[in-house]
Amino acid sequence: MASTSFVGPVRSENGFQEISKDASTGTITTLSGLGVGLTTTAGTGITAGTGTVYKATVQRDGELITTNIFIDLTGLNSQATDLDIIGVNSTTNPCHIGQITAAQNGTIVAGIMRCLEVPAGGDPNVALYSATEGTGVEDALISSLTETALFDPAADWTIDMSRTLTGLPAADEYLYLVQGDATGTNATYTAGKFLITLYGYAS
Repeated sequence: MASTSFVGPVRSENGFQEISKDASTGTITTLSGLGVGLTTTAGTGITAGTGTVYKATVQRDGELITTNIFIDLTGLNSQATDLDIIGVNSTTNPCHIGQITAAQNGTIVAGIMRCLEVPAGGDPNVALYSATEGTGVEDALISSLTETALFDPAADWTIDMSRTLTGLPAADEYLYLVQGDATGTNATYTAGKFLITLYGYAS
């Protein structure tokens, strides 16, 4: 196909992808792509929070895939019980922060969690878990699900604190934020911003 030139903006609702097509088999391979959102984003037990901000993007460059999830905890609630799921207070709606799939996010090989604003109001010890179920709700123990610890700081977050994940989500698992203090705080967050970055390769 000949090259095509455009004058003015090129727009797409669902991102852009550079692909190659095998001349013999017709198989399409994605080479790179501009950011698109997660196919399964955060549950309404997160997004319904007053003042809560949740954004996610997935970007592909060749065989490498980067997933970024930003969350402002404002309006969400932590409980005093260690490893209780964070979400809108008393909600019965799912409180996961998105699902990771091999098709979209690749096979995850590493990850980082970074504090952009120190949590206030709710408990400042926030841990990251994954689980096979997407049904976890606020004030429920993450251990009530089939869970994997991805990172537990075992301490309060401080500004610009950045830590490499010690566990990785498997394909099709959901991500959760939980209260990580043995004697935690039952309160609603008034601040607390995090960026979670996952690195994967095309499956």
